[in-house]
Parts: sequence; structure tokens; C-alpha cells
Amino acid sequence: MRALIIVDIQNDFLPGGALAVAQGDEVIPVINRIAPSYDLVVCTQDWHPADHWSFASQHDGFTVGDVIRLNDLDQVLWPDHCVQDSYGAQFADALDSRWTQHVFRKGTYVDVDSYSGFFDNGRRSATGMGDFLKSRGVTEISVAGLATDYCVLFTALDGRSLGFDVSLIQEACRGVELVPGDIADAVQKMQCAGVEIV
Repeated sequence: MRALIIVDIQNDFLPGGALAVAQGDEVIPVINRIAPSYDLVVCTQDWHPADHWSFASQHDGFTVGDVIRLNDLDQVLWPDHCVQDSYGAQFADALDSRWTQHVFRKGTYVDVDSYSGFFDNGRRSATGMGDFLKSRGVTEISVAGLATDYCVLFTALDGRSLGFDVSLIQEACRGVELVPGDIADAVQKMQCAGVEIV
């Protein structure tokens, strides 16, 4: 069984959004085209409380892009984004949802971020996606969406750690690139972990 994981195709990550990924909207037609070829399609959805500690607005004297220690983890501070029940947290209208069988929300705990679709960043809790995929006999997953150097990266790495064969659909991903080279470094990390770059 082959599954497609569509990562965070949400309004806040698209051009004009609070945490816009450059050309993020370009991945949507690609995802819409490939989704019907998979046995199973799932989506991840950033779903933050309004006072999430990964937001720079929650830390006096800090700004977007700063890195702090949060619960013994390095945490990049982001603009407020994908706040629960907001327009920015909604999936893009252009994303064809007909093929999606389940949505896994992440980043729901105020004190820990969650890049991966499988676990929070401290691996204290799971979203249930791993068990869901295994219960349906999935052995191969492809990952597409936003952003290559954060949520796509960690979803792919965790997929490998859980024993799935993982491929990255590079045409269907875009990155944040806070620091020049971040996207290339992310792809290299995935390759080193055994992720196939398609």
C-alpha cells in the first residue's frame, strides 16, 4: 500500500499568508495531479493555540527568526500562524480534498512545536498518523507540501524512523530558507536517512 502525505497546504503558508513560503502555491496543482494515483491520501494541518510558545509575539525582546531554548529544544520563533479555527489555518481552496481520507492536526500543545506529521518536536506525543497508516497496511509513503526544510523534512525523517519506505516528491515541495542553503541541507539530510528523492 502506498500513501501520500500532504503537509500543511494551509492559507498562512501560501503567498499573502502570515508565514508565506515563496511559491508555495505552485505545489498545489502538482499534488492535485498525483493524489489520485495513491492507495491512501492523508493531510497534516498546523493547528496552534493563539498563545503558542513558538510565536515570537509570546516572548518579549525576541523577534521572528530568533532561536530560543524551549523545553530543552532549540525553537525558531515564528510569526503567529495557523491559529486554531482561523482563516490562515484552513486548507487552501485550490487543494482538491476529494482524495483525502484523514487529517492529522499538529502543534496543538502550547509548549512544544510540531514540525513532523507523526510526533511533536520533543517526541512526547504522537498524532496517530503512524498507527493509522500501519493499520491500513501502508508500507510506502510519499511526502509533499510545505515546507521542505521544516515540516516536510521532519515528517519524512520520522516516516523513515517508523520503518516506512519514504520518498520526497521534490516538485511538490517548497521551503522557507531562513538561512541560504537550508533547503539543500534538508534534502541532503533526507537522502542520508534513506529517503528517495523523486
